[in-house]
Order: sequence, then structure tokens, then C-alpha cells
Amino acid sequence: MASDKPLKIAIVAGEESGDLLGADLIQALKRTTGREVRLVGIGGRHLQALGLIPLFEGSEIALTGLSAVLRDLPRLMRRISQTAGAVAGEKPDCLITIDSPDFSLRVAKKVRAADPAIPIVHYVCPSVWAWRPGRAVAMRPYVDHILCILPFEVKELARLGGPPGTYVGHRLTHDPGVLGAAKAQSLPRDLSEDRVKTLLVLPGSRRGEVRRLVGPFGKTVSILRARGHRLRLLLPTVPHVADLVRTSVASWDEKPEIILDPERKWQAFGKADAALIASGTVSLELALSGVPMISCYRLDPVMRIAQRLITVWSAALPNLIADRPVVTEHYNEYVRPHYLARQLEALFSDTAYRTWQKDGFAEVGRRMATGRPSGDIAAGVVMGYIKG
Repeated sequence: MASDKPLKIAIVAGEESGDLLGADLIQALKRTTGREVRLVGIGGRHLQALGLIPLFEGSEIALTGLSAVLRDLPRLMRRISQTAGAVAGEKPDCLITIDSPDFSLRVAKKVRAADPAIPIVHYVCPSVWAWRPGRAVAMRPYVDHILCILPFEVKELARLGGPPGTYVGHRLTHDPGVLGAAKAQSLPRDLSEDRVKTLLVLPGSRRGEVRRLVGPFGKTVSILRARGHRLRLLLPTVPHVADLVRTSVASWDEKPEIILDPERKWQAFGKADAALIASGTVSLELALSGVPMISCYRLDPVMRIAQRLITVWSAALPNLIADRPVVTEHYNEYVRPHYLARQLEALFSDTAYRTWQKDGFAEVGRRMATGRPSGDIAAGVVMGYIKG
């Protein structure tokens, strides 16, 4: 019977986050169809644990920032051709490309040209709502469907003339670490003025981010101490920037506790009174955990030139999801430690500012809720494009 035939799925995932999404989707396909799934393409350790033998390591295409992409463009173009040729030659039931749009969407375009019969589903909507909106309509000829992880993206794709989209939910809404931190944050908390305040410091997961923000963050801590605050600093980070972080904070007046263990990271989220962060996905982690925050970013030189292309009204995901200002943002020359310190003071106490953020975070959670696990929703969309 056709339903007993194994599914052959081509997959392209570079980032660790994309590898996790891919593994979740493949497991859902197996569970909901009862069929074996054979994998070809590119992926990391999570997809490899499900049987994928990658054409090459996904880390080769996990490049972030326009500067990195331009610098490595010749090698990327060779890998794009290699991947597209291998996928088309395998004639899979479906090609699923995940995030990394500078690489994966170019693969999708070449696969569609080589074999138009292969359905193509892209997981994680490119940020067409933030910049270069013309990419939405450009995807239509070679992407059949987009699996969106942010609730506003389906309407944005339709508004911009892009492929059809389905909101499948975000893995963070079901993450045990997030749920545990949110439970801890919901408990009664001492917000008296004379207590020790627990401050999360998150200067980013990329080396450039850390270098640009660790100085202003350290100065902010010094100003808070000078203004009479007793602080406990917790700094969760990731292994590939841990040494840089340690070196960079060595001169701080107050030394942060550097955290590498993921479980201890979520415990820190649960204990924190407030957070000072580099803008990014961590803002959504904190919002769903219920941690008040201030978001900062200093663009690299190339992106400073390109920032005129940005069309979105905010770069903070909680703001975009709630469709109103929830998280205060500071960019480039406006990353001013004296201002940051005073805003953190307002978040340390039982103020209207703190309540305003907390109420906004609750709205983010409501808007992101789904009735079913994201992997199951995504698997249903994929199976809708597979013949037989």
C-alpha cells in the first residue's frame, strides 16, 4: 500500500535552532503518519540522530550578518549548487528548507528549476516584514508554503504577495525551561528598595555583539552600584563566546556569575528581577518567562549602511507580537549607560513601568498560543503537499 511506503524527505538546516525545528518536524511526521522517514540533505546532530547523513556539516552555512555572507560568498555558491544537485537527484517526496534564507532559499530556487515536481516547504518565515519586503513575492515561484513561527507573519506574507503561510507556533511556548522560569516569575517577589537585585546580563551570542555591548553594559552596572544598588549579576552565555565574555568582564566593578549550563540558565531567568540584553531571540525567551528587560543593539559597520532598508517599526519580537511597545529599545549611539541604569531601576521596583511590561508579556503569550504542538501542525502542512 502507498501508505506503507517510506517517506523520503530532503532537508536543509544550518543553524542549531533550525536543526532542532527539523528534528521536531521529522519526529512529528513519523508519529502522525506511522511511516518510516528517510532523510537526505544537510543538518546537525539532532537530525543526524534521526538518520540523516549530511552532505556536509550544517555549521558551514550557519553564517549570520551581511558581512559574513559577503565574505564567504564564493564557497557558499559552490555549496548551494552541490546541495541543489544532490536534492534534485534524490527526487524526494518533499524538500523542507529551514531558516538560513541566504543559503536555503537559493537551494530551493535551483531545485525548483531542476525538478518542478518536488514540493518545497520553507520553515521560519524570512523577515520580509522587517526589511527587503520584495523577497516575499520573489519566493512565490519556488516556495509552495511557509511555516511561520510568529503569529503576525501569515498576514504579512499575504499583504506582501508572498507564498501562503501557516502559523505553527514557536518551540519556546512549550519549552520546559521557559515554563519553569515563568512559574518561578509568577511567585510573589520581594521588590523592596534595600534588597539585593538580581540582574541578568545578556550581551549576545555572537562575538561582534559581545564586543560592542559588553563595555556599555559594564558601565551601566558601575552606575547602578554608584547609585546605591546591591547587585547579583548572572550572565548566561554559550560556549563559543564564553572565553571572550570572561575576558571582557574581568575589569567590571562587580563580577557576574557566568553560566554555561542550560538548566542553570533557566533557573537564572526564574530568579531575575530584570535583564539587560542584546536584541535578539532572547527577548522572546525572557518575555515568555516574564522577565522585565531593556533591549540594546549596536550594528556592525555594514549593517549601519544597510539599516535604511529596514521597514519594521521595532526590532524587539515581543513588541511585534503584541503590536505595541512592550520592551524599550536602545540602538547604536543611544546605548547610553546612565539612561540604561535609570530604566533598570524602574524595573527593579513595583512600578507602573514593570507592570506595563508584565502585562505586555502576558499578551505575547496569548497571541502565540496554539491548540496543538507545532511539529504536528507543521507535519500536517507538509503531508498536504506529498502525493500518495
